[in-house]
This record gives sequence, C-alpha cells and structure tokens, in this order.
Amino acid sequence: MRKLMQCLTVILPMPLKRLLLRHYFKYDLHPTAHVGLSWVFPRKLIMGPHSKIASFNVAVHLDEIHLGSQVSIGRGNWITGFASGTDSKHFRHQPSRQSLLFVDDHSAITKDHHIDCTSPIRIGKYVTIAGYQSQLLTHSIDIYVNRQDSHPIEIGDYCFVGTNVTILGGAILPAYSVLGAKSLLNKAFSDEWKLYAGVPAKPVSDLNREAKYFHREKGFVY
Repeated sequence: MRKLMQCLTVILPMPLKRLLLRHYFKYDLHPTAHVGLSWVFPRKLIMGPHSKIASFNVAVHLDEIHLGSQVSIGRGNWITGFASGTDSKHFRHQPSRQSLLFVDDHSAITKDHHIDCTSPIRIGKYVTIAGYQSQLLTHSIDIYVNRQDSHPIEIGDYCFVGTNVTILGGAILPAYSVLGAKSLLNKAFSDEWKLYAGVPAKPVSDLNREAKYFHREKGFVY
C-alpha cells in the first residue's frame, strides 16, 4: 500500500501532493514548499517556507531531510543514505549514527550531484553546491578493520562549492570558503576566508572579504 501511495504522490499536482505528503506520510511541509516530479521519501521530511525540490530527484534510505527557508534543490540529484535502526550488520559499531541531510536557509544544491548521507551532511546558510557531478560521500570501507565506516560532512555558511568536486566523510569546509572545481576535500579545515583547491584540497589563497557573494541577503544569485 505504501509503495502505491508513493507512486501516486509523485505524479500528482502539488496541491494534492502536499495533502498526501502531510497527512499520509506525516511530513512537515510549509504551505509554500514545493516538490516536483521526484521520488523523495525519507522517514522524515521537513521543508521550510519557499523551499523547493525540483523534478527527477531521488532521495531514499534516509532518516531525515531538513530544508530551511528558501532552500533550492535542482534537477537530477541522487540523494541516498543508510537508515538507522535496521537489522543490517552495516554500521552496527555506530549506534548513534543518523542518516541526515540538513540544508540551512537560502542554500542551493544545483543538479546532477550524488549526495551520500549515510552519516549526517550539514550545509550552512547561503551556500551554493554549484555546477554538476559533485560527490559528497560520507561512507567507505575501512581497510584496517575490514568494515563499512561513515563520518559526517560539514559545510559552513556562505561557502561556494565548485563543480565536479569530491567531499569525503570527516571533511569540514569552513564558513566563507570556496572549494575549487574538481577538488578533493578529505579532511577537516578551520580557517575561514580561504580558497581551498587541489587533490587533495588545501588552502591556496585568501579571499577578499568585500566580495558581494559573502554579504548577500538572498540565496539565489542572478
């Protein structure tokens, strides 16, 4: 029955879709939130005012997706996870792990990205995950103990993440930072106002603190 309701929900116009998402699936959607032709069915979904998920997205096997006000997720993103509380042997050594995507106010994920939320991914305010084909991967195999392991990813406020990057579990991109195109971010940094770039990424230059991107009051950039 649930699968049938999911299929029906995907194809319905938004007014009817909102009714099912709120009353059947018990999701918390603001009246101005919008979901396109997408298969987005985490255990818990919270969408703030004027947040939107475009068409052709898939979001499955997640404990929670939480989108703040004015958040935008573009087309064709693959958002996966590994929900907690299952009978699987995977990640039993991490009993407090949560499969979560949290995107704060006025941030945007563009299109055609792969976002693995086996552990939490937290994206701050006024962030842009730009371009295409980036991978945010919170889990991998720990070869030393021969098991699947996962670690969270954090992206601070007002960051700009360039196209076709890879961000691995345990990485932190500090607020007011830029991650250059095709970079690999595989560790936690703390210095703000930096351009991080390379494979692996490292701080390569300071950023101009007067740049208008870092002072905007609306997330969308024309």
